[in-house]
Amino acid sequence: MFGTSGVRGTVGEDVTADLAVAIGRALGSEGYDRVVVGRDARESGVMLEHALTAGLQECGTDVIRVGVNPTPTVARAAEWLDADASAVVTASHNPPTDNGVKLWTRAGRAFGPERREAIERRVRNEAYERAAWDTVGTDRRTAVSDRHRRVLRSSVQLEACPSVVVDIGNGTGRLTADVLADLGCTVSTLNGQRDGRFPSRPSEPTAETCRDLRTHVAETDADLGIAHDGDADRMMAVDGDGTFVDGDTLLALFGREAASADDRIAVPVNTSLAVDDALETVGASVVRTRVGDVFVAEKCAEPDVVFGGEPSGAWVWSDETPCPDGPLAACKLAELVSKRGPLATLVAEIDTYPLRRESIETDDKSRVLDRVNALVREKYDDIDDRDGVRVATDTGWFLVRASGTQPLIRVTAEARTDGDTDCLFDEAMALVEQATGARPA
Repeated sequence: MFGTSGVRGTVGEDVTADLAVAIGRALGSEGYDRVVVGRDARESGVMLEHALTAGLQECGTDVIRVGVNPTPTVARAAEWLDADASAVVTASHNPPTDNGVKLWTRAGRAFGPERREAIERRVRNEAYERAAWDTVGTDRRTAVSDRHRRVLRSSVQLEACPSVVVDIGNGTGRLTADVLADLGCTVSTLNGQRDGRFPSRPSEPTAETCRDLRTHVAETDADLGIAHDGDADRMMAVDGDGTFVDGDTLLALFGREAASADDRIAVPVNTSLAVDDALETVGASVVRTRVGDVFVAEKCAEPDVVFGGEPSGAWVWSDETPCPDGPLAACKLAELVSKRGPLATLVAEIDTYPLRRESIETDDKSRVLDRVNALVREKYDDIDDRDGVRVATDTGWFLVRASGTQPLIRVTAEARTDGDTDCLFDEAMALVEQATGARPA
């Protein structure tokens, strides 16, 4: 039921009102006595919010509804409102056909494996503990966006006030524009009207989907551009020249700024060597996790892990919030530019390396990965199998990993030269082809 980032799927097929009621009942039955509920801008969210709330109340849980807000606002609100958990009705960066539910602890951390399994087990077995007629949960509404706005204002100090274009993407990220304006920045917005159909661009912020932002920044005097996904937990950026900054480079910049000697930052196993090299310049290092911001955030709870991030745009500052917070990341980037100079100049300081990636079709991903794992152990020493099979060598690395949504095995290789990258990629493909007998998809 749960993926790496909550429950998510097509409305009316994978995600239904029945499922939302069941999740609410399971949360209430697990003893979460007070739960904050919010949603993103998708129209299906109205129905699902009502269903989720009904399930919670039926099992005795008091509900605090905070309305349409960024996911990080709702996640952080549990602590602000003295609640036991938060639930956000959202499909994040997915298309408008989808919706889902993300669950967060009182501390603002995504539900871990044990909590998710407890919810799944109750839903699967319909093991609910309904309240008596006179002890059903209450339902009240409150506003929390101003609280998040104040927290973000106090989280950064700008030495100069850059001009910023914020592409809200018809989602919930207007908070970013408001806070940057509060801080004295000159702010303009694109796609600022909330519309869960995402008519202006696809929700996920990529170089391709952010063409309008890139053009607008390049043709104006703006210093940088910010782009969010539908629920504003992700943040990507465009420099003053209108160039989209790739996620590995942003990760290197944020990590280098956050870390000092002997600190660590958490990154997924598919992160570029550029991040390792950037951290080495300040005496820090990386620790790798499974792919998924949930796993990065979990690692950020460990001592001396001061920051974590995913190249897809999820950023976690360990001493400020345990959940990815797109508006916070936007403020941190504006602060970085105000102190260190133009984003294009900072990006130029980060090395980039050749990377190759392809996919192979298979109907038995688990068997193929098991076979690849056995093969690499006959030849290599530095192996990480926490999420697929990652092999590090003297020249670079390769990763063989199953797609989470498609019948594909993904093969990635990176080194510091084109020749070494090609060699590593060929080695990895040979292993996969030996395990499957298939050709690239």
